[in-house]
Amino acid sequence: MQNNVAASKSPKNDYLVPIIIIGVLFFIFGFVTWLNATLIPFLKTACELTTLESYFVTFAFYISYFVMALPSSFVLKKTGFKNGMALGLLVMAIGALIFIPAALTRTYGWFLLGLFIQGTGLALLQTASNPYVTILGPIESAAKRISIMGVANKFAGILSPIILGSIVLKGIGSIQDKVETITDPALKEQLLNDLASRVILPYVIMAVVLIIMAVAVKYSGLPEVEAEDDSEVAEDKSQTKKGLLSFPYFWFGVIALFFYLGAEVVAVDTLINYGLSLGFDISQAKFFSSFTLIAMIMGYFFGIIAIPKYISQQKALKYFAILGIIFSGIAISTTGYVSILSIAALGFANSIMWPAIWPLAIDGLGKYTKLGSAFMIMAIAGGATIPLLYGYLADIPSIGPTLAYSVLIPCYLVVFLFASWGYKIGKKRS
Repeated sequence: MQNNVAASKSPKNDYLVPIIIIGVLFFIFGFVTWLNATLIPFLKTACELTTLESYFVTFAFYISYFVMALPSSFVLKKTGFKNGMALGLLVMAIGALIFIPAALTRTYGWFLLGLFIQGTGLALLQTASNPYVTILGPIESAAKRISIMGVANKFAGILSPIILGSIVLKGIGSIQDKVETITDPALKEQLLNDLASRVILPYVIMAVVLIIMAVAVKYSGLPEVEAEDDSEVAEDKSQTKKGLLSFPYFWFGVIALFFYLGAEVVAVDTLINYGLSLGFDISQAKFFSSFTLIAMIMGYFFGIIAIPKYISQQKALKYFAILGIIFSGIAISTTGYVSILSIAALGFANSIMWPAIWPLAIDGLGKYTKLGSAFMIMAIAGGATIPLLYGYLADIPSIGPTLAYSVLIPCYLVVFLFASWGYKIGKKRS
């Protein structure tokens, strides 16, 4: 057996520095991920898209997780966690650089390709980093450690739409009005080209930072971490034959993660457009997605303080799923700021779900941890499909953007069922 960093046996000093390094990585991919909330209204204007077309931003970004998660698992078997993280950062940098030709040609397909490649890098990065955080300490407090990562991730998410929004969304309302009234095609083209070019400098800077981080991770002292000893699972011949099929609770966790991610992305990435549909000015609406992320950070601090000292990660997940159903109900039955703030409050309900679903789902997988992690990352495809469903429903006049948020209720119901009993289906008692 390799020299493992045994989670339950290692003193805190053994994994404090690795946790800090991973925290920086979570900040980076949080910054990249939550730019989509700004890109959706930006590209809707710059590329002259319909509402449904604009949500292909989230589809292109998150579907890459589904496509690339299993290949990421095989890459990690060859490279190990640390080198896999460095490679993921480099792939993300390539995706950022594709925004240059995309902006210069104002081609929506190129933007989507860049987003897909960035998502590919993130799939590799998260396939490595999430189990890394889980394994580096006691499984009972894994939700607390992932919550700390979540604070870094969502703090970056608060900053990213504000920073990018101040650059690319400045005066976008007046630009959109001009586009609708200009009769000279050449003048209209020039106006939209100037708007599209605003993303070039931010994404060049992003690519440079990602390359620097890749080199830093590659040559850091980050230890290689292995999952449980293979023999712990291999002793059960039936499990060896069936592999991950021997863990039904894990598959329920994958399904729960799929629906949770869909709900989380809807609660963040649709909120700016939703605010605009309710008549809010872009100068106000551009901050709405940050409200959701602020609420998520509040939830993460709850997790850091309360789990597992005052409440188990399983019970917290169940109660927060109930909160998600309540906030969704308020959002679809009200309008204006009340509805906006109810969607934003979903950030608090969502905050505990990723930190709690992960350890509950992969606990006890042993040598299947890396492969299981890849399937968990594939479940992020919920963030690709459910926002599209929301966009489709929002465009139906008889439903509209407010009632379309009804898609959130079954999402939280699935999470509630996993937290209530799904997490223990087929799990062996120690």
